[in-house]
Amino acid sequence: MKKVILGLSALCMVAFTSCKEENAASKINSDNVAAAAERDATSSDFPVITFAEAEHDFGTIVNGTPVETIFKYTNTGDSPLVVSNIKSTCGCTVPTDWNKDPIAPGDSAEFTVKFNGKGNNQVSKSITLTTNTEKGSEVVKIKAFIEPDPNAPAKKAGSAAIKSVQ
Repeated sequence: MKKVILGLSALCMVAFTSCKEENAASKINSDNVAAAAERDATSSDFPVITFAEAEHDFGTIVNGTPVETIFKYTNTGDSPLVVSNIKSTCGCTVPTDWNKDPIAPGDSAEFTVKFNGKGNNQVSKSITLTTNTEKGSEVVKIKAFIEPDPNAPAKKAGSAAIKSVQ
């Protein structure tokens, strides 16, 4: 009996508090609507980053030869471009010297990518820029064909042993 009375009391409370004269349309502030419309109209003005070259080929290099290149880019959009971070796919490729200040529309900047030149055969690395463009990030690449060092000591072939299982 107590459960029934408690249940009816809870139902009455919900019914009395949810049935107010006030509706959702009366809660809309026209100043907020105008501000949101203005914000939405300008939100499509993203900066656009355009690279002079989006992929750099170092060609053929000898294993262990450090190389570097400079990536140049321009803000071709209508609002300031901010590059907040640049990182690579591994520690062998290090991006440095990028402009952390906003870049005005029409202005250019650059950053350096250093690659330690280690690997075998064709090597490709990606460098990701965290930006305020519409996509939020941009990617440039470096690649090189790495030949073995002719002056490196020859590696001794390994040995194998066969064990019998009984």
